[in-house]
Amino acid sequence: EDPSLERHFKGHRDAVTSVDFSLNKKQLASGSMDSCLMIWSMKPQMRAYRFAGHRDAVMCVQFSPSGHLVASGSRDKTVRLWIPSLKGESTVFKAHTATVRSVNFSSDGQSIVTASDDKTVKVWTVHRQKFLFSLSQHINWVRCARFSPDGRLIVSSSDDKTVKLWDKTSRECIHSFCEHAGFVNHVDFHPSGTCIAAAGTDNTVKLWDIRMNRLLQHYQGNSVVNSLSFHPSGNYLVTASNDSTLKILDLLEGRLLYTLHGHQGPATCVAFSRSGELFASGGSDEQVMVWKTNFDADYGDALKTQKSGSTVDGSHHTGPSEMDSGIHHKKTKTQDSGRNHEQQEVEASLANTLEHIMGQLDVLTQTVSILEQRLTLTEDKLKECLENQQKIIQNKTN
Repeated sequence: EDPSLERHFKGHRDAVTSVDFSLNKKQLASGSMDSCLMIWSMKPQMRAYRFAGHRDAVMCVQFSPSGHLVASGSRDKTVRLWIPSLKGESTVFKAHTATVRSVNFSSDGQSIVTASDDKTVKVWTVHRQKFLFSLSQHINWVRCARFSPDGRLIVSSSDDKTVKLWDKTSRECIHSFCEHAGFVNHVDFHPSGTCIAAAGTDNTVKLWDIRMNRLLQHYQGNSVVNSLSFHPSGNYLVTASNDSTLKILDLLEGRLLYTLHGHQGPATCVAFSRSGELFASGGSDEQVMVWKTNFDADYGDALKTQKSGSTVDGSHHTGPSEMDSGIHHKKTKTQDSGRNHEQQEVEASLANTLEHIMGQLDVLTQTVSILEQRLTLTEDKLKECLENQQKIIQNKTN
């Protein structure tokens, strides 16, 4: 079955710049040039939330891994962390000295990496938004920065036509990929963490193996590629282009699978849901679209078996991408079939509980942070009142 349009969200008043699904697929966040962040509910008849707070265009949005927070970066040089509920409260911090193009949570939800037109990439703690360090070797605007799945590396892409790979611990640039002929709009890690994909204004999508630092695949389009997203199985990649199309690439076969027409005007952003059943796209036509993936009905099972520690019995491809890059599955028998089912269930429910606790902690941290901001404001007001009183008293005694 071909991918199909599932939902259609209208509400932004300017170009959509960024889309992201929450963990449970119940919510979708989008950012726009209209300075607003929207949270859409995937349940029919549920109203959308519009969050105002940024003073200029919202360039990027992302849910935290637990789904209890949303980060947004803006042309107003700030990053905001929102609680995606009715109140829409947020904490704000000045992240850069120019437009913030990209925000990304680490997979443990503890840190955020931001990228900006001030040519730097910065890392912050989510808790209290403490600045940790800056990476500054790009010589032009940085469009995008992402943590690797294991959190040890950071990849960034820039208008200086390079993609840079950084070691988070040593804060050194490990490698610069210089094969792009234009600005590099977007970059991300393959779910396996062994390769990266980058999209550029030279109409290409390129995949590199980051262990050997060599080009694995190269897709030549006929229009600027603005955004890309890996399917969680790692076998597919979806892209959004200026020619208004979304394209789905089959990474195992190394070929274009589908071209989807939906947007009028440039497709600006695209993202798979965490499970891969859906993907969302945004465009300069102010619209957000949600698509049903459909193209690989059995990947759900594949993902489940991967998670329970066994390997998928996938057919062994000896195509152009047979390069041990984590893009395909080797044929191996499952070792752990002996493990009893109950143990797995207990582990799963424990993992769920832990995730829930982490999420609640996120919200608590955020609430404390909001309260701290309010206290500071109250203290300032109080100080002002006292100073005014002093002046009045002085005036009277004079």
